[in-house]
Amino acid sequence: MSNVQFEKVCPIFRIFDIEKAREFYLDYLGFQCDWEHRFAENMPLYMQVSRGNLVLHLSEHHGDGSPGANIFVRMQGVDTLHKEISSRKYRFLRPGIENEPWGRVLAVIDPFGNRIQFCEGPHDE
Repeated sequence: MSNVQFEKVCPIFRIFDIEKAREFYLDYLGFQCDWEHRFAENMPLYMQVSRGNLVLHLSEHHGDGSPGANIFVRMQGVDTLHKEISSRKYRFLRPGIENEPWGRVLAVIDPFGNRIQFCEGPHDE
């Protein structure tokens, strides 16, 4: 028996524009800003956003991730999420739900090329 136990995963997405990040994550996807941190005034922003149990870190720091990251999020309520974000009329993205062998997937891409695949359906066995 192993005493190793993993807890939560918190992906770090690289961002380049704070207002675009807020518009996408807070206004469009419905996350809340939990906290923001800067080492000093006029330094890069590091912030945590969350929605329910999904927690993401967004960073302007050049060493924190590469644009174009991709995360896969198992969830319930993909139709409700789709309806919710579709009602917001975000002008840069109008995703649909794709039926895949592994579940129903709603994929969104942030203004920095990072992708989140929200998936409802069969879980890994």
